[in-house]
Amino acid sequence: MTAPARTRTSADLIRAEEPVLAHNYHPLPVVVARAEGVWVEDVEGRRYLDMLAGYSALNFGHRHPALIEAAHRQLDRLTLTSRAFHHDRLAGFAARLAGLTGHDMVLPMNTGAEAVESGIKVARKWAYEVKGVPADRATIVVAAENFHGRTTTIVGFSTDESARTGFGPFTPGFRIVPYNDLAALEAAVDETTAAVLIEPIQGEAGVVIPDDGYLTGVRELTRRAGCLFVADEIQSGLGRTGRTLAVEHESVVPDVVLLGKALGGGIVPVSAVVAGREVLGVLRPGEHGSTFGGNPLAAAVGTAVVELLETGEFQRRAADLGAVLRDGLTALVGRGVVGFRSRGLWAGVDIDPAIGTGREVGERLLREGVLVKDTHGSTIRLAPPLTITADELRSALGALEKVLV
Repeated sequence: MTAPARTRTSADLIRAEEPVLAHNYHPLPVVVARAEGVWVEDVEGRRYLDMLAGYSALNFGHRHPALIEAAHRQLDRLTLTSRAFHHDRLAGFAARLAGLTGHDMVLPMNTGAEAVESGIKVARKWAYEVKGVPADRATIVVAAENFHGRTTTIVGFSTDESARTGFGPFTPGFRIVPYNDLAALEAAVDETTAAVLIEPIQGEAGVVIPDDGYLTGVRELTRRAGCLFVADEIQSGLGRTGRTLAVEHESVVPDVVLLGKALGGGIVPVSAVVAGREVLGVLRPGEHGSTFGGNPLAAAVGTAVVELLETGEFQRRAADLGAVLRDGLTALVGRGVVGFRSRGLWAGVDIDPAIGTGREVGERLLREGVLVKDTHGSTIRLAPPLTITADELRSALGALEKVLV
């Protein structure tokens, strides 16, 4: 009789990855096999509260029923045509997404980095055709400590040496200024400036929130200078901060909004450049494209995501539960937490280095059944699905308090 196949343990599966996967990540030692809502389960059946939500890609939780249903319906009909042909889901998706963000047109792509790259191309094309910048002279101003993706162009204007080192030479045409510094930004903008590209909240840097008035100042400065304000809302957008877009906290409307992560509902990669007709109208057939961008499955899921956000429910949940998160973290300041920054259901928490690095705190929380991700030394990020309950959120905060002793 043939012996039954042995179920592979987490340790087995982690070891199996070592020789066959590039070592570009250093994950926590957990192997997720199933998930539902805010909870995930490893191959041994242990459950964990997901306080990262795929860097905001899972804003609506794992396998949200409305999103799964939309994907299933589309899988039974049509998944891909390429943009060589039209399909019946694309116009509706683009119209709903444009309406949600208050813009006219959508350029659908797949990943966040693709959205940023596409936004850079559009801004340069606009600068040459509309603003009249001489050929190949366009510049884009970005902020230090930014995170916009991992392509060679994007890491070329990163100030994170671990992202840059060994990947040059880099694309010219970018000027880096300190974040949250309007005077430095104004000094960097000139007649060659196509755009100012910033994150309304810097996520990878540790959920860094600018001073009140900064985004308004960026909007006014770019309008005076005759250049575009491009807001990277890939992590901060689609409900995370208690508004549809983080720029709405200052009632600012950028010229271009970059979206991704949550737009795919945690099911498929979906991203988009959203802008006015006068900006995206500079693109003509053959100048930019993507085989999978705007595919029928992506459009179906993306439309379902927009439908969830159109009700305002998730924005309200993030705002209300954000107060619970803020109060819980405030109580921990001086008790292992040296400071934090939060907006909605998003927080960067600075741990006392004497207690441990962010990685070490993440490993301790893993043993308590809570998943988080560290960034930059002793900082951890908290970004649970917007479907989390107040009790679940307090449970996670209780686990954090426990590991800080």
